Amino acid sequence: MSINTLPSTVRALLQADPTSKTITLVERPLPIPNFDKGEHLIRVYAAAPCAGERLWPSFGDIPGKEIITCDDVAGVVVSTPEGSPFKVRDEVYARTSYYRPGCARDYAIVTTDELAGRPCNLSWAESSAVPLAAETAWQALFKHAGVGNFDSPNWKGKRILVTGASGGGWDLGRPDCKSNGGGSGAKQVLNYHSIKIAEWGQNPLNKVDVIVDCVGGQSLEDAWWCLRDNSVIISINQPPEDRRPVRCEVSDVRAIFFIMDPSGADLAEITKLVEKGKCRPIVDSVWPLEQFQNAYERLDSGRVRGKIIFDLLLNTQK
Repeated sequence: MSINTLPSTVRALLQADPTSKTITLVERPLPIPNFDKGEHLIRVYAAAPCAGERLWPSFGDIPGKEIITCDDVAGVVVSTPEGSPFKVRDEVYARTSYYRPGCARDYAIVTTDELAGRPCNLSWAESSAVPLAAETAWQALFKHAGVGNFDSPNWKGKRILVTGASGGGWDLGRPDCKSNGGGSGAKQVLNYHSIKIAEWGQNPLNKVDVIVDCVGGQSLEDAWWCLRDNSVIISINQPPEDRRPVRCEVSDVRAIFFIMDPSGADLAEITKLVEKGKCRPIVDSVWPLEQFQNAYERLDSGRVRGKIIFDLLLNTQK
């Protein structure tokens, strides 16, 4: 696509105040990539918001930064820096850094180290559902928990508990994963409305080797009772030791808190797994950008099963 054929303005979902969830649909100038920083211009076909991202305090630490929502994106490369492994018209996806404006706009900026070729067996909406959930799961299990990769013998016999799995939009597709939620390829699903995880976990037959906590707070505290000795507990919300119950006597536990680091290299490996059918995204619903209010109401409802997606090709000729 020639730069001369690009629009001068784009639609965008703007969060005007980092202390408020209020979003407005606005027009903004076409973003201009800085090739010296490895930036690419992407025509956005689909973008996905993340629950809670509108209240992340880091936005307030970046003076003058406009808060465009949605850091998960799938689209087509429009322009590239010299030497980029990606070409114009390549179909790509990414999780972008929240230190830059997001991707809920017709054109967005993505850097070389965030990009990967999207899975050929997914729709655009499904592709945009992958990056955050998949990269978080990948880094939690394969980089922090030490279970290797999907083909590693370290998986054999491992019991893994994932709290809050139903809203993450990602199915690891492993038959030996336990899940507190409805959104994963779990051998057993625990309904937190009817089962108290702390009580369930004190049964020796229910003990697990790895916990990945996606909720924090009381859920993280209750999850400690599910650990066996020489296990790992990982949280993406807060340091696990902060919520360790006083009387929980499990020993030799590695407690890890981490924040997912956007990585095109990790995403490229995930693409291979998706194309092999070993894992898949889960989409709750797809919305035109103009229906953002209804989409965010759905996101905030607590009833989401998978990812909310904005399809930017709906209701537009741009």
